[in-house]
Amino acid sequence: MTDLPTPETDQPHDLVGIGIGPFNLSLAALAHGIPGNPHPLTTAFYEQRPAFHWHPGLLIDGASLQVPFLADLVTLADPASPWTFLNYLRSRDRLFPFYFAERFHIQRAEYDAYCRWVSDQLPGLHFSHQVDAIRWNNERSLFEVDFTQLDTSGEAEALGRAHTRHIALGIGTEPYIPDPLKPLAEAESIPVIHSADYLHHRETLLDAEHITVIGSGQSGAEIFLDLLRARPTGREKLHWLARTQAFAPMEYSKLGLEHFTPDYSRYFHALPESVRDELVPHQWQLHKGIDADTIAAIHDELYRRTLHGGWPDTTLTPGVSVRTAGRVAGTRVELHLEHTQQNTRSRLTTDAVVLATGYRERPLDHILTGLDPHMRRDASERPHIDDRFRLVLDPTVTGNVYVQNAERHTHGVGAPDLGLAAWRSATILNNLTGTNAYPLPQRTAFTTFGLTPQTPPIPTQNPDLITLTQSN
Repeated sequence: MTDLPTPETDQPHDLVGIGIGPFNLSLAALAHGIPGNPHPLTTAFYEQRPAFHWHPGLLIDGASLQVPFLADLVTLADPASPWTFLNYLRSRDRLFPFYFAERFHIQRAEYDAYCRWVSDQLPGLHFSHQVDAIRWNNERSLFEVDFTQLDTSGEAEALGRAHTRHIALGIGTEPYIPDPLKPLAEAESIPVIHSADYLHHRETLLDAEHITVIGSGQSGAEIFLDLLRARPTGREKLHWLARTQAFAPMEYSKLGLEHFTPDYSRYFHALPESVRDELVPHQWQLHKGIDADTIAAIHDELYRRTLHGGWPDTTLTPGVSVRTAGRVAGTRVELHLEHTQQNTRSRLTTDAVVLATGYRERPLDHILTGLDPHMRRDASERPHIDDRFRLVLDPTVTGNVYVQNAERHTHGVGAPDLGLAAWRSATILNNLTGTNAYPLPQRTAFTTFGLTPQTPPIPTQNPDLITLTQSN
């Protein structure tokens, strides 16, 4: 393994992004050619995967985004950007077909293709680069970012280091597997897979005699529907289990959606920590419910299978938790279930399990070990994140570390929502440049959250930063 040449040592970046998912891709797109800025920011974004892919295991045929196409990478901050979804369609000669399709919600596969179109053209994106450590160099007033360049098989090929004035963490989330099912999910002999890998294992699952889906969110519903459509009538042999008390629809009323506005994010951030922690679990239906069209499609499919008499061989049971799980006869799974309202227990034997159990924010501690002495934490040892999406660090660190989709505990349910991506990226860039490069709306909701509404921060001119940027 060799060391990469590091010309960055002499010419530090203004911004280094770690992770290239939709949120950091949004930041990279808006940072490229900031309006009215004749001196472009110098940026580099690193991602350990070899190319951009957005939940490839869940790009089920026909599955749609739960946000409108306007929630692309840039439009809600800069509709004139060359990186809009509409410009993507134009580049593919598909504007008129899209116009006549009259689709406000596009398919997930199309969103993934759009993001890959951006990532293929946008400069400064470095795939197959794994970031290993971040440190603050006090003498140079710069962050040091150590990375490993990977070869086509994912093995280490070379080491490198970048220097930067600011960092944006966008490392995303990771699949969550409940503890009782972890040993089975790690065993290769039994198909117990997370929904994130569904399409990779779909054929194996369909070969199983009996399949159980666990989880009541959108992914669980889409997978149950896809399996149901692929199974013969009367011989479906499907179970769908959920901890929630119902297979409930997503809150999609117009005023309900205002919880995904900048106004609500500011309101939530200003609440006491204890109030924020109490609120989030009670707001599950804002982001963990099921799209009403998907619920209707499931019911329609089940109803269609009763037309000639009889009921489909399916069991849909909410209010159930999995206590323990184990193998039976080497190739089957036995789930030990508990119904919380009835206070009853039962066992279910199945041949395959799909865990639509959601995602958790990837821990920041490992990658931020070098900054740990400088970080401020809350009562639960989570990083403090201010209203401009910056880690709160001690004053000796003069650079900023911005976070994307790791701030639900400080900014609320909108943190992972694609509809806030462009606004958050613009907020970060306005703060980083000390300018109002992307003018953002003062008000975004008809709802007034709280008796003392929070006003958006106004960027202040930062001559020192602008001079640094121009010097590059």
